[in-house]
Amino acid sequence: MTRGSKIIAMGHYQPARVLTNDEIAQMVDTNDEWIRDRVGIVTRRIADTESVADMAAAAAGKALANSGLSAAEIDLVTVATCSSVDRCPNVATRVAAKLGIASPAAYDLNTACSGYEYAGAAVVTGVADDEEPGIGPVMWGSAPDKSDVITIEGWRPYIQQSGQTVFRWATFALPALAERACAAAGITPRDLAAFVPHQANLRIIEPLARKLGVVDAVVAKDIVESGNTSAASVPLALSKLVERREIPSGAPVLLFGFGGGLTYAGQVVRCP
Repeated sequence: MTRGSKIIAMGHYQPARVLTNDEIAQMVDTNDEWIRDRVGIVTRRIADTESVADMAAAAAGKALANSGLSAAEIDLVTVATCSSVDRCPNVATRVAAKLGIASPAAYDLNTACSGYEYAGAAVVTGVADDEEPGIGPVMWGSAPDKSDVITIEGWRPYIQQSGQTVFRWATFALPALAERACAAAGITPRDLAAFVPHQANLRIIEPLARKLGVVDAVVAKDIVESGNTSAASVPLALSKLVERREIPSGAPVLLFGFGGGLTYAGQVVRCP
């Protein structure tokens, strides 16, 4: 009988093609300075031939290798996404097939950009009876009255967003919610070694970190080089920090996602 769970390994994948702000400026009326000033993005990655399942399998395969486990030891595959082109089969079963995982429970989860925190993905295992959990309680919820401020509707995959509404909600409502996630884990924001929020906009990340009082912690800012990667942004940023050993193993890290819905979820995890 186990008392909780913990993350034992992370993995990430990004396509090779890099798209700069100057290239964006050749497509629409904008420029590098305007983009950097308003959202903080310098570059982003573009998938040319890779599908969501291809990229998810590459990231999961890396996490599996880092964990030291075999495919036969995995009994659940969860994929958080809102960008899969295909409606059926789900992405999770395709990832399982690519990795040779024989008979897992497999499902996709769509809470837009907060999907990772709802799913608690990565390679996760139970803890022993005498071991403290490595994943704290999930503090989650949504603001359904604002569910139409970010939409991807119908068969035309275009995002429509009321940017100012999202920005105001994120900067004013989220600090208290993030504090609740810390309190649920029995710590304060000042105890954190790192803060990894959804990489939506650098102008949201920086004031959110200041209001939360985590100025001495590592604050993930992968948005600068990766852009907004939706549900992938938190695990992508966390995996890079772990790989670069910027967070000590076992140190408390606050993960916090938010996105369309408007959904949000956060939890404190111990760095693998």
